Amino acid sequence: MIETEIKFIVADPNSFREKILANGAILRKERYREKNILYDFRSHDLEGHAQALRLRLVGKKAWLTFKGSPQKSRRFKIREEFETEVRDAKQMRRILKKLGLIPAFSYVKYRTVFQKGKLKICLDETPIGYFCELEGERPEIVRFARRLGVANKDFIKLDYIQLLKLAAKGELNLSSPKPQGQAPL
Repeated sequence: MIETEIKFIVADPNSFREKILANGAILRKERYREKNILYDFRSHDLEGHAQALRLRLVGKKAWLTFKGSPQKSRRFKIREEFETEVRDAKQMRRILKKLGLIPAFSYVKYRTVFQKGKLKICLDETPIGYFCELEGERPEIVRFARRLGVANKDFIKLDYIQLLKLAAKGELNLSSPKPQGQAPL
């Protein structure tokens, strides 16, 4: 499957949530915690090819996702993505270790999921700020972004790993406020 998405900074998540709903989106999943663990070889082959292997933990459920190298696009993050639910996360971690993969990066975020037609809308709370992610077909993404008052210049193609790594190096200047404690979204 090909994943096409963009994200942008959200200054006020509570009012933005209302704006998403006012524009016809339906709440699909109320705020929940995700732990994302990225795996790579010691040689960092996956990172070197701009690929990712992620184990996502949500409560007692887990998903393993492979993301291919991004395709060329000025405005959108477009990449191949394969995902499957994992029955036993502990066993999956053992399998990955036996294959020579190690945890290379991890982060936690809180996510609220909405949907408008085939467009998936995620309101995310990360250690570096609040973001909205739109995933779907390019015209749908652009149309809904416009309805939310978001311009092309506000689109972010970077993934959370890239954003978090830049922030850790002090090389990220976002105007989004950082989450304070467990503020609801």
